[in-house]
Amino acid sequence: MPRVAIYTRVSTEEQAKEGYSLAAQKERLEAYCEAQGWEVVAHYVDEGHSGRNTRRPAYQRMMEERQNWDMVLVMKMDRIHRNSKNFMIMMENLEKWGKKFSSMSESLDTSNAVGRFVVDIIQRIAQLESEQIGERTYMGMRQKAESGNGLLGFRVPYGYRLKDGTLMKDEEEAQVVRYIFEMYRSGHTMDMIAWNLNREDVTTRANGHWTVWSISRILHNPIYAGHLRWDGLMVPSNHEPIIPVQAFNEVQRLISLRVRNPQHRAPITLPEKGVVVTTELPSIPIDQ
Repeated sequence: MPRVAIYTRVSTEEQAKEGYSLAAQKERLEAYCEAQGWEVVAHYVDEGHSGRNTRRPAYQRMMEERQNWDMVLVMKMDRIHRNSKNFMIMMENLEKWGKKFSSMSESLDTSNAVGRFVVDIIQRIAQLESEQIGERTYMGMRQKAESGNGLLGFRVPYGYRLKDGTLMKDEEEAQVVRYIFEMYRSGHTMDMIAWNLNREDVTTRANGHWTVWSISRILHNPIYAGHLRWDGLMVPSNHEPIIPVQAFNEVQRLISLRVRNPQHRAPITLPEKGVVVTTELPSIPIDQ
C-alpha cells in the first residue's frame, strides 16, 4: 500500500472559485485514496500562493519530508505547478528519489515517452493560462491607475492606515512625516534626520531604527502629497495628503541638487491640479 502525501493549493484569485477550495480538494482526494486503497500519511496545504514558482512553504516542506511518503497526489496538475519547467524538474527529482506522482483529474503514465509528452503539453497549457491571467490582471490594474479609482495593491506606507479600502492618516505617524519633510527643506541631510529621530527614540512602524534609506523612501514617495505612483503613472488620489504638493516638489528639487551625477538630476514634479502624468520616473540615488 503506497503512502500518499496529499498536496492542496489555492491562490488568492482562485479561492472563490467553486471546486478549488482547500476543503473541497482535501475531501475529494481523501475519498479517492480510500477508493484506491492508498494510505494518506500527510496533507500539505499552501493557501494564497501562486503555482508559478516553487517558493511555497508547504511545497518545500513536502519535498524535504519525502522519506515519509511514496507518492504525491493532487486534484489537478495545475495545483502543484503552473510552470512546465518547474513541473518537469519536480518529475525528474521524484524519479531520482524513487517516488511517484498522481493527479486525480488526469490519467498519467510517465513511464513512457508518450505519457511524458502528454504531461508536458498539459503543463504548457496550464502555464499559458496562468500567463494570460497575469496579463489581464496587469491591464485591469493599469486602467484602474489611469482612472485614479482606488488603491492598486501595495503596502500601506508609514503615516497612513487602511480603513474600509481607503487610506486614512495616522496622525501620530503623520507628524513624523511632516517633521522629515520640514527638516530636509531646512537644510538637514537624510543622515542627520535619521540620527535625530533615533536620538529621540522615535521608531519606524516595525519598531526599528531610522536609516538613510527609510528617510529617502518617505521623501521620494508622492503619496504624502496626495498622489499614487504605479508603473510610470503619477495619479492624483482622493486620500488626504500629509504635506502640500508645493512642499513635495521643493524637496524633490533639493534632492536633485545634492546628486553628484548631473544625469540623475531630474526631480519628480507633481502637478498642482488633479491630472494624471505619464512619465518615466527617474531613479534618484540616496544622498548623504
